[in-house]
Amino acid sequence: MASVDLTPRQPRKAYGGEGGTYYEWSPADLPMLEVASIGGAKLSLAAGGLSLPSYSDSAKVAYVLQGNGTCGITLPEASKEKVIAIKEGDSLALPFGVVTWWHNLPESTTELVILFLGDTSKGHKAGQFTNMQLTGATGIFTGFSTEFVGRAFDLAESDAAKLVSSQPASGIVKIKAGQKLPEPSPADRDGMVLNCLEAKLDVDIKNGGRVVVLNTQNLPLVKEVGLGADLVRIDAHSMCSPGFSCDSAYQVTYIVSGSGRVQVVGTDGKRVLETHIEAGSLFIVPRFFVVSKIADASGMSWFSIITTPNPIFSHLAGRTSVWKAISPEVLVAAFNTTPEMEKMFRSKRLDSEIFFAPN
Repeated sequence: MASVDLTPRQPRKAYGGEGGTYYEWSPADLPMLEVASIGGAKLSLAAGGLSLPSYSDSAKVAYVLQGNGTCGITLPEASKEKVIAIKEGDSLALPFGVVTWWHNLPESTTELVILFLGDTSKGHKAGQFTNMQLTGATGIFTGFSTEFVGRAFDLAESDAAKLVSSQPASGIVKIKAGQKLPEPSPADRDGMVLNCLEAKLDVDIKNGGRVVVLNTQNLPLVKEVGLGADLVRIDAHSMCSPGFSCDSAYQVTYIVSGSGRVQVVGTDGKRVLETHIEAGSLFIVPRFFVVSKIADASGMSWFSIITTPNPIFSHLAGRTSVWKAISPEVLVAAFNTTPEMEKMFRSKRLDSEIFFAPN
């Protein structure tokens, strides 16, 4: 692929007010978003903040970065809304056509922060979500005449005009003191939410790192979204093995906490990215490019989506790397080295996979 700037970026404020702020990453700042047809956004709600009901032109995965609250999800084929209690670490798959709202509890002492990553290949803008508001100053029905609204809702035109114009805010509001919203149902979490901080670990390396993978087995709606995802946490100074997605997928990575260093190498063997990454930044690894990360003293965690629901990775170091499968004679010739060096090379990392703790 042609040279594209892979530098990690922070999002910019798109809109907001007293109830909270909606941030988004733009292809103008992060060109790989358009190349990969991926969108990224972040919603931050103050206590009592409500993100008004909307639907999107893109399928997404949502990940709760911070706080507790509730959300409402109405699937296109459903006859009722699912009202779900959400907390830090929760991940939700949001297929096309779902209508959602998000709410931070009025008594909350922290902001409710939610990350959205998704596929924009069928959207209005490659690399950017378009969210259609159902109410508010930019709500869909503000564009219809009062005649059409009245006919649709079976209201007099005067009542229809009053209803549509009664909410002056756009996108996010703060609910009034004492105003109640529906109580969440524990049953509504089933099949809709996976908490990545509580789920069974897919990889657990002592002093190295841990991985929870979202796929069609533990979150069935992932299949409808067409994306896989994972939460990776590595310990202080640990390394994530160099690897690549071997099923032609892009890796879209958001740094949740901590910091560290990242290097990405392209198909011609040249390093295309070497930088320091911090919490809040997003970057995208192109198809088949090899990426590796090393955490700082604080450790590092990241949430990633992969543009296939059941991703397959190939690692280039560690016990499960391709090097361990290739015959010794081929490695001697390929590296142009001695059998003794090949034996020493092969004898390393026999008990380590994916994550390497510091020596």
